[in-house]
Amino acid sequence: MKKEYKTMGKTLLMALAAKALLVAAIMIFLPQSASAQKFALLDMDYILKNIPAYERANEQLTQISKKWQAEVEAIQTEAQSMYKNYQRDVVFLSEEQKKERQDAVMKKEREAAELKKKYFGPDGELFKKRNALIAPIQELVYNAVSDVAESRGYQLVLDRASDSGIIYGSPRIDISDDVLSRLGSTR
Repeated sequence: MKKEYKTMGKTLLMALAAKALLVAAIMIFLPQSASAQKFALLDMDYILKNIPAYERANEQLTQISKKWQAEVEAIQTEAQSMYKNYQRDVVFLSEEQKKERQDAVMKKEREAAELKKKYFGPDGELFKKRNALIAPIQELVYNAVSDVAESRGYQLVLDRASDSGIIYGSPRIDISDDVLSRLGSTR
């Protein structure tokens, strides 16, 4: 038992030493490499909120999603109603009638599940519609970010909206308004 603890202790010490060595190496070489690079920040949420086409596309997706959700819920409600009716009538039904009603309820539940998958699944209609509406806007934004970054010599552009690791970023390196102006948006 003591041997196992000694072995585990040595392994743990070796792992900690390796991590410390790696951190030391990064600290030594980071200032040299970071000084040669230029960084910029942008706020993708801010940019997208200031693009009217993006807001219209989002509203359209919301309306479509609500419509499709209502369709799915209507079928689910119908299946629930069929099941409640079955439970209410079960004592009066023959075995054959029970089987028919159970099959009808299960068919309706499958229909709801299939429709939900068709609309909201990973490759569903909502995903396809989102790609059709949003992807062209994202492409325009990416191209504008790329143009601004290239023209100013930035090697790295970070999105402060999606990266929770950014605690502070100087407003001087925020290129959000420049990207919007490149897109023709007045802000």
